[in-house]
Amino acid sequence: MSIEESIPNTDTTSPPEPETAPEPTSPVQRPRRRVLRTVGLIAVAAVIGLVGGTAVGYGIQADREPTALPPLNQPGLAYPAKPLPKGQEPTPLSAKEDRQAKAQGDLRKLLVAKPAGAKKDEFADNVDGWMSVPVYASDFKRPSSALAYQLDLGIRRVAATSWASGEHRRTEVRLVQYRAGDTLGAQEHTEDQQAYMPEEKYARSEGTALKGSSNGRYYVFPVRRKAGYLDIYEARAYFHRGDIAVEIFMFDTKKISEKEIRSLAERQLGRL
Repeated sequence: MSIEESIPNTDTTSPPEPETAPEPTSPVQRPRRRVLRTVGLIAVAAVIGLVGGTAVGYGIQADREPTALPPLNQPGLAYPAKPLPKGQEPTPLSAKEDRQAKAQGDLRKLLVAKPAGAKKDEFADNVDGWMSVPVYASDFKRPSSALAYQLDLGIRRVAATSWASGEHRRTEVRLVQYRAGDTLGAQEHTEDQQAYMPEEKYARSEGTALKGSSNGRYYVFPVRRKAGYLDIYEARAYFHRGDIAVEIFMFDTKKISEKEIRSLAERQLGRL
């Protein structure tokens, strides 16, 4: 993530004064009166026609029966689905149906489950499924700026899980939750990361839209090679739902397919 600093424009040089336009050398021709009169008559006729047409239109509308407006709610999305009898209150949403209630509980329960056969991640920087905000900010290129930025967004807590699989693969999933306020922290953070991907040194990618999410995208980086080192492959996914921003990272010395990162992102999206 990069936070760009604005640079004020210090150029105070005033633009040169425009030169005075030279006086015309030829006399100004007098407009023809007949042309002006004709234009005036046409304009008056147009105004009369416009006013007359508007009056007729209002008269027609006044004689018609009023048309009922369509309902504001979208079919299938209203709660309850059918109108209740007068005076009856709708029953509260169940814990399973109320996404906001789930998000206010133990955030770790919303993390995607580790796959079968996954091993402990020796490089995990979360403790018992939680990652402190300073530790989270330390993963950015400029930790102090990242910490200040996250605090401005209203970061609340970070739940994380990670695991190792295969010979060198490492996977990490983070749920970054933000406080309610004037700033939409989860949305801003997600959009900031996605905007950075085309400029990221190793990504250079616009990513691919994540199915089932209106804002999610996943990325598969080109291989990074360096003499004397194993090849490094990386894939990421970013999306948000409500006040939770989701970050997914995959690293390996072997190629990571789009299907693998997409499938994991879809599974995590389903948990929210």
